[in-house]
Amino acid sequence: MLSRSTHTITWIKPLLAEEQWEFFQHPDKQAFYRRHGIDWERLCAVFEQGELTPWPRSERIGDLPVHLAYHTYEDYLKYLAKARRGYRINYSRMENDLQRHGSLTLKAPIVLCGADEALLFSGYRRLCLAWNYGMVPGIWRVPIQLAADPLRP
Repeated sequence: MLSRSTHTITWIKPLLAEEQWEFFQHPDKQAFYRRHGIDWERLCAVFEQGELTPWPRSERIGDLPVHLAYHTYEDYLKYLAKARRGYRINYSRMENDLQRHGSLTLKAPIVLCGADEALLFSGYRRLCLAWNYGMVPGIWRVPIQLAADPLRP
């Protein structure tokens, strides 16, 4: 017997401007930006080259390890389910809406992808919602190292 979910999430392109905190304030992401020579202007310049891509629950996208992926259910329990109320409340609202309506339209989480590593830039709660309901979420996959990139040394 196979159980199927009737819940669905439609993923749309996110707005980078709404995620500025993740770039300027998130302490765990700063080393990644430095390693890849990413400043805000550079990120804005390559953001439009992103594409919606499925990301099954994993710590990798293809061959790339994804920093801050926190992909296991145990990670969810540690970083979201037991997080302070202010962080959890947005997830709870999305989950309630999904249960109530059966479908949601959400901005895709953003993943920055370099040549040898990637970073979950934003959207952890949205990823958890999809993963916890057995769905494969869509992400906005942004290439940060381009072959013909004049900004890259």
